[in-house]
Amino acid sequence: MKKRQFISTAAASIAGALSASALPALAASSTIQGAKPAGPAILTVAGAIEQSNRGPVDPVIDQMMHKQNVQFKRAFSFDLSALDQLPAIIINPTLEYDGKPHQLRGPRLAAVLDMLGAGKAAGTQIVFHSVDGYMPQIGFDQLRKYDYILATQVDGMPLSIGGFGPVFAIYDADRVPEMARKPLGQRFALCPWGLYCIEVVQGK
Repeated sequence: MKKRQFISTAAASIAGALSASALPALAASSTIQGAKPAGPAILTVAGAIEQSNRGPVDPVIDQMMHKQNVQFKRAFSFDLSALDQLPAIIINPTLEYDGKPHQLRGPRLAAVLDMLGAGKAAGTQIVFHSVDGYMPQIGFDQLRKYDYILATQVDGMPLSIGGFGPVFAIYDADRVPEMARKPLGQRFALCPWGLYCIEVVQGK
């Protein structure tokens, strides 16, 4: 995995990115259209989704999105409470940073996208945006195959800015055969930590 190169504006932009709208804690079965914000947003999902609770990118308020050229007319923003109250699973992948297994907890990414009515046309791509400018993308079928989660906790502790936070999109590479066969340092190139925005780009 190539080392991620930090953009020079990342640190100055974090406050702007986290000031976007957020939704209150909701069960997955709740009606979420137009849900009102309750706390600072830690994750915004945009693009080909049916549900929304915020308007377009504001080039003044949404500084990180603006600087990373994230554009949308409407999106759905989650605060930490909302993500933590969704049905969650625990995985225990061996992480490349210390070669040890760690417990990561969070909702399945596919379930979150389903809840928002994300498009599923063939060729649909999921584009991740991290606070350091890292921007990997995967196919919708690939995220289901690998069973990604949106981790908000590691080893029982909330993820933090400056660590893996606010969100870590990750799968249990030890239990994905094609990844488990790779050297440890090559298993997580498509697993961005510091994740704050996801774009759903529907295939044509």
